[in-house]
Amino acid sequence: MKKIVSVILALVMAFMCASCAAPAEEEPLNMEPQVSQMKAICELAVMDCYYHNVAKFTEEDAQGMLWWKKDKHFWIEYSGVVKLGIDVSLVTVEIEDTKVTITLPEAKVLGCKVDSASLTKDSFIVDKDSADIEAEDEVKAFEVAQSKLEETASSDKALLAGAQQRAQDLLDGYISNIGTAVGKDYSIKWIYVDANGNSVSTSTTEPEPEATPEATE
Repeated sequence: MKKIVSVILALVMAFMCASCAAPAEEEPLNMEPQVSQMKAICELAVMDCYYHNVAKFTEEDAQGMLWWKKDKHFWIEYSGVVKLGIDVSLVTVEIEDTKVTITLPEAKVLGCKVDSASLTKDSFIVDKDSADIEAEDEVKAFEVAQSKLEETASSDKALLAGAQQRAQDLLDGYISNIGTAVGKDYSIKWIYVDANGNSVSTSTTEPEPEATPEATE
C-alpha cells in the first residue's frame, strides 16, 4: 500500500513540476503610436543655445545745454541662453494603420535670458566722447541686451532648422521603436508649416527594407 501511495505522489509531483516548467503563452502586443506621447516628445525636444554677444546703447543729447550737448554711447558685452523649440499647438498627427502623417511647424525662440552673472564693470565699454553713464543706463542696456539676444537667435536659421530636425528625429525614433516592438513597418509623411500654419514643404520617411542574405557560392 505504501508503495502505491509513493508512486501516486511521485506522479502528482511530476505533473506539478511539468505545469510550472511549461512556458506561458505570450500575449500579442497591442501597441501603436500615441498622439499624446508624440506631443509630449515635441514639448521636450528643445535646444538650449549659449550666446556671447555685444549690444550697442546710444542716447542722443543726454548731457549739456543749448548748442553744447553730448550723447551717451557705450557697448555692453554679455552672455545668455536661448531656448529653441517648436509650437506644440501647431503639431497635428494622423494615424491610419501603418501610415502616420505629422504636421511639424518651424522652430522658434521659446525663451531667452541674459546671464546677469556675466555682467561686470568690464562688460560696459564706454566711448571716450560719451556723456556720463549712470546706473539707470545700465538697466536700460540690460533690456537692450535681452532684446538683442532674442533678435540674434530668431535670425539664426541654421540653429532653428537644427531644433526642428531634433524634434523630427525624436518622433521618428519613437515611431520606429514601436514598429519594431509590434512587428510593423510605419511610414511617416512630414508636412512642414511656417509660424502661421501654412504648408512649406513635405517629405516621407519609409521603413528600411529588410536586409537579404548574400548568396554564397
